[in-house]
Amino acid sequence: MAPDAAYEPADILGGLYGPGIIGLKGAFDRGFVQHLREDIDALFDEALRIPGGAVPRGPSRHYVEIHPERLRGFVELVTHPWIVAVCEAVLGPDWRLVEIGFDVPGPGAMDQPWHRDFPSPAATRIGRRLDSLAFNLTTVDVTEAMGPFEIAPGTQWDAGLDFDGGMFPPRAHWPRYEARAERKLPRMGDVSARSALTIHRGTANRSTQSRPVLVLGMDAPDAGNAERHDLQVTRGYAATLPPGVLAHMTCRVVDRLEPIVQLHQIEGLRMGLP
Repeated sequence: MAPDAAYEPADILGGLYGPGIIGLKGAFDRGFVQHLREDIDALFDEALRIPGGAVPRGPSRHYVEIHPERLRGFVELVTHPWIVAVCEAVLGPDWRLVEIGFDVPGPGAMDQPWHRDFPSPAATRIGRRLDSLAFNLTTVDVTEAMGPFEIAPGTQWDAGLDFDGGMFPPRAHWPRYEARAERKLPRMGDVSARSALTIHRGTANRSTQSRPVLVLGMDAPDAGNAERHDLQVTRGYAATLPPGVLAHMTCRVVDRLEPIVQLHQIEGLRMGLP
């Protein structure tokens, strides 16, 4: 997989090392996203029936990790020229997919506490290098009522030494994040890339609709976030993947898919704000 020369590394690096989030509007057509939504809805219903299948991330808010081969369009996602270009610019030519899943903030989801997805690693805190990225693809046209994603630009560089678990900043810090906060209102087909260390939160969903969003987690070779996940593909599916795709996946190749044991529980999000 080669990056597209149309996407300038300087622009990519400037966005992710500066604000900590970038995006591409209309990366996928609406028909493609509609198929993703159908698969996500079916997988979510299935996960809710399996103990531990859908991880609570607050009231009426869940996260589900999935097997790549159960999602139509997986190959189109991980080979999209912009996604490849972003990964190569930030994570290097040996970048790895370590996670695929989706968030579902349903009606009644509440404001989350400000947080980052995991503690800042030494590579970032000391070395000032981003070694992981999260890509998000919305499956709906997001409105203000649907609980938009909110992010505090530039905060991926906060050391977080006084954060609870390295992830949750003290309330005394919140006014700074609120002053910097940007709400994102993407439309179907838009894709974003961000540092998972940039302080963010989901906001209250006051609508009658869910807001499912697909998540891809990417690592530099030395990042180690695969330890929080259990990416799997069957041997038969692996044989169908285009050249180079499997080489960019940190995964187990298995005879039969096994249930995913969610290793990345975020305890501070389970109950919502105190």
